[in-house]
Amino acid sequence: MTTPILELRNVNKSFGPIDVLHDISLKVHAGEVLCLLGDNGAGKSTLIKTMAGLFRPSSGSVLMDGKPVEFNGPREAQEMGISTVHQFGGTFPLMSIGRSFFVGVEPTRGFGPFKIYDRKKANQIAVKAVQEFGITRIDDGDRLVGGLSGGERQSLAIARAVHFGARVLILDEPTAALGVKEAAHVLRIVLEARRRGLAVIFITHQVMHAMTVGDHFAVLIRGALAADFKKGEKTREEITDLMAGGEAMAELEAEIESHLKSHEGYSPAA
Repeated sequence: MTTPILELRNVNKSFGPIDVLHDISLKVHAGEVLCLLGDNGAGKSTLIKTMAGLFRPSSGSVLMDGKPVEFNGPREAQEMGISTVHQFGGTFPLMSIGRSFFVGVEPTRGFGPFKIYDRKKANQIAVKAVQEFGITRIDDGDRLVGGLSGGERQSLAIARAVHFGARVLILDEPTAALGVKEAAHVLRIVLEARRRGLAVIFITHQVMHAMTVGDHFAVLIRGALAADFKKGEKTREEITDLMAGGEAMAELEAEIESHLKSHEGYSPAA
């Protein structure tokens, strides 16, 4: 078995007396999509921030390529190849596509104090990177990001992360605010990232989107790992029940029924 690019071992996270994550162990390999599922308040955001270097675990370990690592912030995690794309793409509506693609690391031309932003180079690289992900509608790097659809903005952010060397791509609810057509487009981008050998962590509460792209699934409930399974091991209905705590409820109901049956005169219809 190959070594996972990113692994969490028995990770706990507390804020003062409040325990948010409980003994989380997960791993994701190159060329794999790990779908992290959970309803609002399940702990997904805290887990993302822990993987991305914003939070340090209270206990437990984070490993990259089998070696323990400690991030002193998101920049260090990014330098090691962990890139997070948030729900609205992290792009800048009033910037051009080229400028948004290179924000903070703009290519320049000229020498010494006479260096200026190389708009032509930035636009060419940005448009090429996005088109390689199948977004052929984007052909002008001077176009404002605010004029793009939600799916195109997500695609731009993903293409940017890959261009700058992401090995682990954390996608935080990338399809949550999108229509059917745009969501399908983003899912194709996710599959293309997997094809390129990236480890993708796809955070969502939409089971159908997860089942479309996922190889490996983890369900969080109240900060704990309720299930960890591979593609094909559970049905859509079983996953939905898990997210709602249905499996635990079913076990409780079965236990109650068993207890009641031990008493004389019990009738399920009563």
